[in-house]
Amino acid sequence: MKNAYAHMTECATEAARIARGVDAAPPASAPTPCHGWDLRELINHWVLYTSYGLECRALRTPIPDELTARDFTADADWPERYAAQLDKAVAAWSDPAVWEGGIDTGHGATPAPDVAGMLIMETVLHGWDVARATGQEFRLSGPAARYVLETVEGAAALYRQYEGFAGEVVLPAGESDLRRALALSGRDPRAATAA
Repeated sequence: MKNAYAHMTECATEAARIARGVDAAPPASAPTPCHGWDLRELINHWVLYTSYGLECRALRTPIPDELTARDFTADADWPERYAAQLDKAVAAWSDPAVWEGGIDTGHGATPAPDVAGMLIMETVLHGWDVARATGQEFRLSGPAARYVLETVEGAAALYRQYEGFAGEVVLPAGESDLRRALALSGRDPRAATAA
């Protein structure tokens, strides 16, 4: 739990930094590396699941229906609200007891550390998507990037089966763990952006 929580904290901090680097009213038409999602849709998904969803999983409660239809980007201060919600969500995982047992994901109980890992992975992958779409660079320490790569490796087949990941992008040898995680998830870290 200790290392995973440290990685969660780092990834949330970087996600908040990226959000603060986005225009307050992102253009809906802006392309992103996520096929079929414009920038506003991507940000709304990212905010919903990596902050509110992260907290709700820790508390073992469903995400309130009113949040699933909300346009978070309609609020000019959405980056600060997102950062505050990330802090609240990460704090909800600070209790070691939260990391014990299972969490109902709608398909049965999943071990809490696995759920946390998936949400950390989503924070990073979609954080990178937002960063790439807005001319920023998503940065992680070596240990956090290695954790994300291991999580992507464990989830790739399942995510690909449900079209959550595109096909793996082949990179040359010697790439960083973060770039390898991105490539395994179907993202091309070498491309300027994806339409």
